[in-house]
Amino acid sequence: MTRFFLFLLAFSAFSSIAQTQKVRATMDDKQFYAPEIGEYIEIQLQFVGHSVKYKSEQGGLIGEVAIRMAIKSGDNLVASDAYRLKTPLMKDSIIEDFYDVRRFPLTPGNYSFEIELQDLNAEGTPIKSTVPLYVGDYSKLCNISDIQVSEVVVKGDGTSDFFKSGYDMYPHMSTFYPQEINKLPVYFEVYNTALLGDSVFGIKQSVTDMMNGKEVENMTQFTRHKVAEVVPVLKPVDITMLPTGKYSLDFSVIRRDLSVVTKKSYEFERSNDIGPSVVDAASVLIDPAFQASITNDSVDFYLASLIPMSAKSEVKRILAVLKSKDKELERKEIQAFWIATSGAKYYNDWMKYKQQVLMVEGLYKNNFQAGYETDRGRVYLQYGPPTTVVAREVSSNEYPYEIWQYNKIGKYSNKRFVFYNPDLVNNAYRLLHSDMIGELKNNSWELALNKRNTTFGNVDDPNANIQQSYGSNSSINYK
Repeated sequence: MTRFFLFLLAFSAFSSIAQTQKVRATMDDKQFYAPEIGEYIEIQLQFVGHSVKYKSEQGGLIGEVAIRMAIKSGDNLVASDAYRLKTPLMKDSIIEDFYDVRRFPLTPGNYSFEIELQDLNAEGTPIKSTVPLYVGDYSKLCNISDIQVSEVVVKGDGTSDFFKSGYDMYPHMSTFYPQEINKLPVYFEVYNTALLGDSVFGIKQSVTDMMNGKEVENMTQFTRHKVAEVVPVLKPVDITMLPTGKYSLDFSVIRRDLSVVTKKSYEFERSNDIGPSVVDAASVLIDPAFQASITNDSVDFYLASLIPMSAKSEVKRILAVLKSKDKELERKEIQAFWIATSGAKYYNDWMKYKQQVLMVEGLYKNNFQAGYETDRGRVYLQYGPPTTVVAREVSSNEYPYEIWQYNKIGKYSNKRFVFYNPDLVNNAYRLLHSDMIGELKNNSWELALNKRNTTFGNVDDPNANIQQSYGSNSSINYK
């Protein structure tokens, strides 16, 4: 199953040693299959151009990064690579991001992937990170590879590291698509379709709204293909009219009777002010019953309380309306938001949300934040009440913390959030770590939680100085 790893390899968020510039990169891994070699993992890297130090060369600027990769099964090294990567020639001081890709044949199973980066033009120690890898078995059944969205796709001659199925494909690493991006160049492969017992098969393309689990109208397409060991599929997916929201792009292999054989999904977030879910607040007709639920002195409060459940484009609009100080427009914006969100049920859904906002205000506000502005308040309003909460206000070794566990968030199961209060006052709990997609991920969360009487380790071994003592149960509670 595809996992998207987004990490700044500097680990600067919780390390006091990150005073010098560190190279930063985003990593993704995709699994494919080739009959002649079997399953293989493609490691894709996007380097933040400005995080690399450059030297004058060839009439421009060139940087160089030393890269070491190692894949282990337990303690056994099964694959590795070490090389130097030169950046493209940067001219006229225009520094752009650059990419790299490496492929490793691997048998099905669980692995750990280690990566080490060193800016060869800068001082400092290498940056290291380790992430898990899972390789599925694509050899025996009809399967779909991981789905790749590309930044650029051009005809290739086979000489580029980015070459696949006749094209050079430079990966698009982000899963957020603003209004300016309207087409997704999508690539995937279908394997072993001859096992279906027919000469042809179909592929169904659909888009699912992750907030309600329903397929988006007018986004479903069907294509027909001949069976083969490997069927490559490269196609643009038009998202021009897809409203702001979170979605799953789904591809299914289907038989003639439309039964689904296998399915693969790609999750993404869309920001699109012109989509059909946007309602123009200025044109809204005031609903007396709706407006009666909002007192004159609470309009700003309730409009701002919508931010936790709003997309980025909606947040921008809400902040602009708040800045205008126009109370009538603010009232219309609140009503427009709920009309766009809930349709005919907008009043009932608003009243339910209002009660949640008031509850969050009572539980989580502090001296400098309203309840909806706190991390706990935002998570509660965005995802609903947690299934279980473990709260520890007193610990011999740890800051006060809470661990929230959700049985279900949309299509996701067993997601957790760790909040802590390093200030020890004001009810000011902050989000420290979550395994929910799109939320803050901090692999060193236990280190930060134990900092109350623990000195930090180093970037190579962030857990080196964690002191284990009686009462330190956060790891057990998290699991």
